[in-house]
Amino acid sequence: MTRELWKGNEAIAESALRAGLEAYFGYPITPQTELLEYLARKMPEMKRVFIQAESEVAAINMVYGAAAGGARVMSSSSSPGVSLMQEGLSYIAASEVPVVLVDIMRGGPGLGNIAPTQADYFQLTKGGGHGDYHPIVLAPATVQEAADLTYEAFDLAEKYRCIVIVAADGNIGQMMEPAELPAPRQIDKRDRGWELTGAVGRERRIITSLYMQPEDLEQVNVRLQGKQKQIEQNEVRYQEYLLDDAEYAVIAFGTAARVALTAVKWARAKGIRVGLFRPISLFPFPYARVAELSKKVRALLVVEMNAGQMLEDVRLAARDALPISFFGKMGGTVPFPDDVLPEIEKMVG
Repeated sequence: MTRELWKGNEAIAESALRAGLEAYFGYPITPQTELLEYLARKMPEMKRVFIQAESEVAAINMVYGAAAGGARVMSSSSSPGVSLMQEGLSYIAASEVPVVLVDIMRGGPGLGNIAPTQADYFQLTKGGGHGDYHPIVLAPATVQEAADLTYEAFDLAEKYRCIVIVAADGNIGQMMEPAELPAPRQIDKRDRGWELTGAVGRERRIITSLYMQPEDLEQVNVRLQGKQKQIEQNEVRYQEYLLDDAEYAVIAFGTAARVALTAVKWARAKGIRVGLFRPISLFPFPYARVAELSKKVRALLVVEMNAGQMLEDVRLAARDALPISFFGKMGGTVPFPDDVLPEIEKMVG
């Protein structure tokens, strides 16, 4: 395999195909549309199912149906489009079918604009749709990582029979970087004991999110919570930079982490012992590692492209053990390293 120049959206789409994507349902919305357009060209050539639905509401319900039939299925959208999908996502979570969703985040609230933000954090990590559930949420910081996490998302969705969301801000979707995409693979289509493939020679199966008796629905929720605990134990992901001897730490994800890393390196050049902690799994959030970090350093700075959403999880993890400051840019504006460096200096000062 060799590294090639890929646009983020197209790298995600190609990685999904190589992971065995069999069916895609979606609706065009900037800054995600190139992902859909790439699949619109490729999937018919590969004899796979591609449908541009009439809306995001229709798309997510088509995804639900295909997942119930055992297909390896995906949709993609951007912030207001994902908002429209929330009811369907809640049905999918309760039905315990595997689904991959890509969210290329844009400015909000409302229709907002098409510029990159990270303001979907609450919507994605706190459930979004009604009920007690969490999807797995993975946040890439490079085109390479976006491709790799998309490829892996299908396996995670099937392992836990849950929703896996690849959450990238518009920068990651639109930028071009060298990336080495994973090799195509054949997927195992053996009957897994739950999909609806026609009850010939076996008992019939029912996939539903409707349980009229509270006791029955409670058992579903107990099962979902047990699965969530497994995910929290097994799927926490993060990356650390220059933290071995750090007295201060910056916490950021996605594009904000790329920006913050440059500012951290500049601060190091000025003699400030600061490092960067980058969550990759936004759910499950790396609470335990942030708690450990908060006992090691003197202060934390959280940098986000929103008003302070991951900040709440950092505060939960740190439990008032140290001062925590915040720097955010909103509405589609992107921070620069020379915005973040003075915030590091304030934290130290």
